[in-house]
Amino acid sequence: MGAQAGGPTLIQSVQRALRLIEVLAEHDGRARAKELARASGLPLATTYHLLRTCAHEGWLQRLDDGSYVLGHRIDVVRHHGAAARGLALARPALEWLRDQLSGAVYLARYVDGEIVVTEIVDSPRAPRIDLWVGVHDAGHATALGKCILGQLPPSDRDEYLGRHPLHDLTPRTVVDRRRLRLPAPGEVAVDDGEYAVGVCCLAAAVPSDGVTTLGVVSAGSEGARRTVLAAAGRVSRALALGSGAA
Repeated sequence: MGAQAGGPTLIQSVQRALRLIEVLAEHDGRARAKELARASGLPLATTYHLLRTCAHEGWLQRLDDGSYVLGHRIDVVRHHGAAARGLALARPALEWLRDQLSGAVYLARYVDGEIVVTEIVDSPRAPRIDLWVGVHDAGHATALGKCILGQLPPSDRDEYLGRHPLHDLTPRTVVDRRRLRLPAPGEVAVDDGEYAVGVCCLAAAVPSDGVTTLGVVSAGSEGARRTVLAAAGRVSRALALGSGAA
């Protein structure tokens, strides 16, 4: 089992599989089983078993010539790891916005045709609002949703609105798509009681590798709008650092 006295229990087969992936990466991402066995110091039979298992799980891929390359699961882990790092780096900016405007802060993205909230930063003094209707079904009534819709190409926006009826959530909700107040680039989207009575929210686009918006529960004063735009810039830089793009 690879355990050491007084130390943690280590699974040797897992260690060997990870070592093979490392060795493959060191060989410019492509190598044959015999090369990997020789470089890792593992018996050839063991190497074949581990390679077949890793290929079955998607960590590696076997090509027609018998060599192995890194599999699609590596890209999935890399993508999600970069996203997690980006959110961790962005959190101070999200907390700054929360404290500046004394409102809960939301980060949302457009993922596979849906509006998804990916992070909420609140506090006892700035509690989150009750999302009694999911944001994915209230894009027309929320600042987050309107900001995302404003960034989409017209064809994608029409397709989204065709799949999501414009529900009448409050007396202020706009249910005619021709009258939706979508922000132009560089502008702040506003939800003034359209999602929940008495609740005002602001949202700004976050330049990134996807359609991302930053929203906060706050009155729509000019000073608040400038603060939201400043926070969006900070979050954009954090996400870029997390992805290694900066």
